[in-house]
Amino acid sequence: MKIDGVQVVRSYSFILIGSFLLALGMVGFLAPNQIATGGTAGLAIVLHYIIDLPIGGLMALINVPLLLVSIKYLGKHFAFKTIAAIGSIAFFIDVLGEVVQIPVLSTEPLLATLYGGVAVGIGLGFIFKGGGSAGGGTIIAKIVTSKFDIKTGNVILLLDSVVVISAGVVFKSVELALWSMINIYAASKVIDLVLTGKQTQKIVHISSLKSLDSLSQIIKDSFGVGGTIVKGRDLNLEDYKDIMFIVINRNQISALTDLVHEYDIQARLIVMEASELLGGEN
Repeated sequence: MKIDGVQVVRSYSFILIGSFLLALGMVGFLAPNQIATGGTAGLAIVLHYIIDLPIGGLMALINVPLLLVSIKYLGKHFAFKTIAAIGSIAFFIDVLGEVVQIPVLSTEPLLATLYGGVAVGIGLGFIFKGGGSAGGGTIIAKIVTSKFDIKTGNVILLLDSVVVISAGVVFKSVELALWSMINIYAASKVIDLVLTGKQTQKIVHISSLKSLDSLSQIIKDSFGVGGTIVKGRDLNLEDYKDIMFIVINRNQISALTDLVHEYDIQARLIVMEASELLGGEN
């Protein structure tokens, strides 16, 4: 398979940008306030307060053996990008914290938790967009799920729980553990936002016992959208019905509902969130 040079540069650029933002969130907000984030990054913050070694170096030390053990589970390209991400994160954390020594950006727990979560979330989102990972939880999850019938998300949730509990024990504060949980939640939401964007569109399913052929043209003329019509039957296998799938802007939902009910008062509409849209119009 031919390697696209532009795509490679784009991927590693995302990883570098994401690594810097993640490091900034940890050094500027989380570590000084003893607030842990998820995965090995959070574990490195906890260990930093136990053995007083640089957070970046600790994060690399934790991840290196995991990478060596799990290299066969990752795939060559993913492994290279994960190594690049871990190395970049460790480098930026220690440069910002030990060399540049940037000041603490906030000592208010709520602000540190939320803004630290936003920075970490954006950073991880960019790293994921680049096709890599920040190691730790992702690597362990891949190993566990390859051997046991356990969902990846459950493994990562368990690992994050261990980090939160460790933070509470080491820092001798239930409150700091709770702040860590909020930080992990905020980061996960921001990751989703970076990866899928904030969609303003909805998926609408329209079902009717009447033919939707005429309605499809009305919708296309009124809203300028296309869609798909499939033929189906009800669960009793007695009545045939048409089902239409369209994607439409959320501010057009009310007008669409009025138009459909004017066409068939018995028609059913199901509105769903379009979390990610790929490809052309069908």
